[in-house]
Amino acid sequence: MSKDTKPISREKFIEELLRYRKGSVSRRHFLGVTGLGLATAVLGTAMPGLRPRPAYAAGELGDTLNFTTWPNYFAQANLDQFTKDTGVNINVAVFGSNEEMLAKLQAGGTGWDVFVPTNYTISTYQSLDLIEPLDLAQVPNFDESTQEARFIGEAKIGGQIYAVPKDWGTTGYVVNTDKVKGEMTSWRHFWDRTRDDLSGRVMVHDYQLTTIGNALKYFGYSFNSVDPNELAEAEKLLIEAKPHLFAINSDYQPGMRAGDAWLSVAWTGDASQLKRDMPEIDYVLGTEGGEIWTDFYAIPKGAQNRPAAYAFINYMLDPEVNAREVLAHGYPSTDSKTNALLPQEVLTDPILYPAQELLSALEFGAAATLTDPLRAELMARFKSA
Repeated sequence: MSKDTKPISREKFIEELLRYRKGSVSRRHFLGVTGLGLATAVLGTAMPGLRPRPAYAAGELGDTLNFTTWPNYFAQANLDQFTKDTGVNINVAVFGSNEEMLAKLQAGGTGWDVFVPTNYTISTYQSLDLIEPLDLAQVPNFDESTQEARFIGEAKIGGQIYAVPKDWGTTGYVVNTDKVKGEMTSWRHFWDRTRDDLSGRVMVHDYQLTTIGNALKYFGYSFNSVDPNELAEAEKLLIEAKPHLFAINSDYQPGMRAGDAWLSVAWTGDASQLKRDMPEIDYVLGTEGGEIWTDFYAIPKGAQNRPAAYAFINYMLDPEVNAREVLAHGYPSTDSKTNALLPQEVLTDPILYPAQELLSALEFGAAATLTDPLRAELMARFKSA
């Protein structure tokens, strides 16, 4: 029976069923028109086409999702499958720093539906009303109990979760051992040799947190320091190094692969991808310390396609999908359900899972660094020098 209680004709029922099976109308439309909402569970056994689709494919999702992320940071096959399952095309935008993301959101009109912020930025987004708490009922694949606690804490503010973990990693540097001989184990080695025998062959991120942070580590200071005197020392080092750099770019894989750069500040997954194709690439976590981080999926305030945003996040957190992500991009998952699906060689890879003595020296980024004017001004002077 239809909603107005008038019986639907056999011909109309068949017409609507064929439209539904072709994907021309949604399940919601079909059940409403035919009046079968209450009978779906029973009829689903006899008519498989009526069974509920997966959560990530349900509802009115529109035709486009705008996804903002980092370089070399997703499995295209997963995005293609989401589009195949839902009919939602994904537009991907790539940014090189959290400062860029913040500036874009503050300017308004991003059109973003889902973006990937790093742990230390979430409290700033929340305080500026740029991000909305998540309706976890729409993300059933997120289970807080299967997540490592240290990786999700900064996403929970006032008892509400504003983002769910994508993956985690570290910030170190990659070195081409065919080109670079001698010991490379510290940030002192990195910066000293940049200004010496590796001049013209080194890249750093276009990102103040890591570039300034790792200059601070040269002196043994905190990766997150906002102390004016310590920042002044880091600036002197960076200005001295600037003429010796090949490039300042957060997408450094092309330079390393082409052999133009032999040394670069790097994140876990890029190191893993490079090592996979170029065995001569090594990944180094400086003995002085550096950064450990978590990246998240989040929905910005005013997202244009929130249904598709929730569907996409839930899809990406499916353990099987997430495992394919890890295998493709080389960043470790925070979810034990995903890790259970990964081969042992991944779980013991020292790039993804460094030795504890190296991890213990690392710091999570601090919220203050995102908007600290001294660090912003330092980075601007460094880039323009």
